[in-house]
Amino acid sequence: MGFRYLPMTEEDKQAMLKKIGVLSTDVFFADIPEEVRFKGEYQLQEALSEYELKKEMSRLANKNISLNEYSSFLGAGVYQHFIPSVVNHIISRSEFYTAYTPYQPEISQGELQAIFEFQTMIAELTGMEIANSSLYDGGTALGEAVNLSYGHTKRTKVLVSKTVHPEYIDVIHTYGKGFNLEIIEIDHKDGMTDVDKIEQLLDDNTASVIVQYPNFFGLIEPLKQINERIKKNEGTLFITSSNPLALGYLAPPGEFGADIVVGDTQVFGIPTQFGGPHCGYMATKKKYMRKIPGRLVGQTTDENGVHGFVLTLQAREQHIRRDKATSNICSNQALYALASSVAMSALGKQGVPEVAYRNMQKARYLKQEIEKRSIPIPFKGSFFNEFVINLKKSIKDVNNKLLEKQIIGGYDLGLLSPEFKGHMLVSATEIKTKDEIDHFVKELGDIYEQ
Repeated sequence: MGFRYLPMTEEDKQAMLKKIGVLSTDVFFADIPEEVRFKGEYQLQEALSEYELKKEMSRLANKNISLNEYSSFLGAGVYQHFIPSVVNHIISRSEFYTAYTPYQPEISQGELQAIFEFQTMIAELTGMEIANSSLYDGGTALGEAVNLSYGHTKRTKVLVSKTVHPEYIDVIHTYGKGFNLEIIEIDHKDGMTDVDKIEQLLDDNTASVIVQYPNFFGLIEPLKQINERIKKNEGTLFITSSNPLALGYLAPPGEFGADIVVGDTQVFGIPTQFGGPHCGYMATKKKYMRKIPGRLVGQTTDENGVHGFVLTLQAREQHIRRDKATSNICSNQALYALASSVAMSALGKQGVPEVAYRNMQKARYLKQEIEKRSIPIPFKGSFFNEFVINLKKSIKDVNNKLLEKQIIGGYDLGLLSPEFKGHMLVSATEIKTKDEIDHFVKELGDIYEQ
């Protein structure tokens, strides 16, 4: 056969038709009226040989800008970090690569242990009591957290800071429609959540308040102060969306009284890859254990005293009962949860804080050099590894000019609101060298001064 991936030959097809006693596949479409059947030819390119197809796909792929050749200062929720080589070696093993979810625990011990380790590390990073086995990404994890707050409190009002990732906000608006939730967005004040506004809007119908830490502009929100305001309103839950790498250095949300912490583990072992797929996480307090979506893996011993792992809560069958389900969109990202687990394990307890520190160090050097070029930095608060600059020019034009110098610029904040026209969100991670940063600042400064 010229095409080794085709499922059958013409002889195979005829043998199957003969076995069931029909002469042609046309019999299967007999109930479809002739007048609505498609009689034309599809406008498709003729089939290529395997070699020709691989060559064509390579040609198309080479049109993409590669981070191996270009230096990127784009963050905004997806970041280029160092990925230990062991990550791909482990996740490429067939027993992990083909696994979806451990329906039969007795033969899925490796998968269950990997998920258990993921849950444990996320709980430690966030300072929470439990974590689930992962969700699709950070945005859907936040949507699930909002739904949990509604399910627990039976309240329909949710306050979300505009300093939360705008795409995440879009997701919770979508998720909230099913329960007719009222999603109220709170304005920022110098790039930070307006805490006074939170207190003004809180009432007996407020299910939850959502803040990002560090926020979308890179700034570190005052979680303790925010939690104190929220907890004055009895029953309202405090939800925090957090970059888990930042939590390797910053005090975790759990220490400030957060009830639910969500986020995306893309920062651990997952490439940027056009913005997805990634891996969401959700961590919370034990009292919400039976309300969280997804799965929980626990440790146990069998009747012979042998140590093992089991699905402790949330058998998938529960979610077939739509009206009583904790979620109807709750599959885990097993492969990428494994990738993040391997990356965190490879870095270790000393490595994760060190990488977080290096992110802060590189970002501060970038900020210092940008200030030397007299480029305004509108927000002055503490930040992690990204911050906002004001170029007072079309960011699209700026980024096109940077691309000519093999640099991927920052995120155009003007896409969010007219107030941010000419503003760019820039990021520097641990893998950025001094030469790369200096080159970016020089080209950026030259464009700014034109």
